[in-house]
Amino acid sequence: MSVEDKGKVPIELCGMPVGSKSHSTDAKLFRQGRQKVLSHEETLKVLKNWFRSKSLNVLAYGTGCGGVELGPLRTRFDMSRWGISGGPTSRQANVFIISGYLSIKTLKRVIRAYEQMPSPKWIVALGACTINGGMYYDSYATIKQLDHYLPVDLFVTGCMPRPEAILSAFQKLMTMIRKGEANGYIKYQEKFDWYRENQKKVIKDWTLPEYNW
Repeated sequence: MSVEDKGKVPIELCGMPVGSKSHSTDAKLFRQGRQKVLSHEETLKVLKNWFRSKSLNVLAYGTGCGGVELGPLRTRFDMSRWGISGGPTSRQANVFIISGYLSIKTLKRVIRAYEQMPSPKWIVALGACTINGGMYYDSYATIKQLDHYLPVDLFVTGCMPRPEAILSAFQKLMTMIRKGEANGYIKYQEKFDWYRENQKKVIKDWTLPEYNW
């Protein structure tokens, strides 16, 4: 260093003095801060899940007392502003709301409706009745644990859950769909024999086709 350079502060670039060697940790931190570059297939999958989460068609099937909460959900709370609409039939719906208790007679119709829905499809179960039977836990005519007969993607606790809770559940379902975590319909196909065996145990007068889709 010459006499003229004494006392001068060396110029720094990116927080590193000129002439010094870069550290490997700096490169690692830089890579960690960057987003992962997705392939075309992964990008398409992300876009599909995003569009699906913003286009939920609910099957309007009041299976129990929770059906009372679906009216305010459509009107006062305006579920359409979240991208949620009502599907007129099972062929046009991709979200099935099991609204509270489910009798054995109704289970037969619910199974048929669910299997007619196009994939991907999801089930949202309302109230304690769908989890453990609720106030009908000792009844011979109602279902105690719905997830033994149909693949439930999301349970909403309460007796009955208010429309705000159902809206919160839909937001959770949207997040699960975007992340690819709502895969109940895949589980139903993979464990179809197990579900069908449980269904036939409670439905004695089985008249459904063995395969409805």
